[in-house]
Amino acid sequence: MDRYETMFKRHEQRNEGAFVPFVMLGDPDLERCEEIIDVLVSSGADALELGIPFSDPIADGPVIQEAAQRALAQGGTPGGCFELLATVRQKYADLPVGLLVYANLVFHNGIETFYRRCAQAGVDSVLVADVPVFEASPFVDAARGQGVAPVLIAPPNASRDVLEHISRLGGGYTYTVTRAGVTGVRDELSGESKKQIELLAALDAPPPVLGFGISTPAHVRAALELGARGAISGSAIVRRVAAIDKNRRDEGLDALASFVREMKEATRMA
Repeated sequence: MDRYETMFKRHEQRNEGAFVPFVMLGDPDLERCEEIIDVLVSSGADALELGIPFSDPIADGPVIQEAAQRALAQGGTPGGCFELLATVRQKYADLPVGLLVYANLVFHNGIETFYRRCAQAGVDSVLVADVPVFEASPFVDAARGQGVAPVLIAPPNASRDVLEHISRLGGGYTYTVTRAGVTGVRDELSGESKKQIELLAALDAPPPVLGFGISTPAHVRAALELGARGAISGSAIVRRVAAIDKNRRDEGLDALASFVREMKEATRMA
């Protein structure tokens, strides 16, 4: 059983969902990013979704764009990110760890090489955010060849044909988005995802995890009530990372830990 499957099975037995925070690797720098990841895990994160800084993250809103710029300004590179990923895997042997990246980063040294590096670093899954579902086969094949799950995005306006394609090709989990557009916090979730999640279940797709706009415990509860198996929070986490003052680091880390604990508590449906 892979790490995602083990996690979802454990949560099913406990009647709870997964809370998955996102952070940008290298934000604000690699050393402090490792400390932030430690806080996320110790505070209850069930899995991690991590970004590699890129100059044109077209699926992301301003909060995560700025995180990528901070990481790049500190000299963040894919090589340094993979070293940190290997360290994270050594620390947390059973934790599912996924990447959210852009196609240029995968293409740069060759698709096969990228996924081989992922496997060597202990990465469980990769989502390539700017590759359309019907163009994903080369990425899916390379990922599966290295034992890496190819996570695919299910947009809110996806047709049945698209969802069938996602169900056939996807692995790990299905990134189900709450709305069209880019990442970012929002006030409330709509019920538009419910029918899509039900159809994904009928098509035997990898477990749906809801993202884009998850920024409060109420959002987490709403995601699970819609049928999602978990919730991903990106901008709300990254905004708290950006607020950590070097001179008052402990206070900022405590605030981040408190937020993660609240979000995780909201996944306990019993």
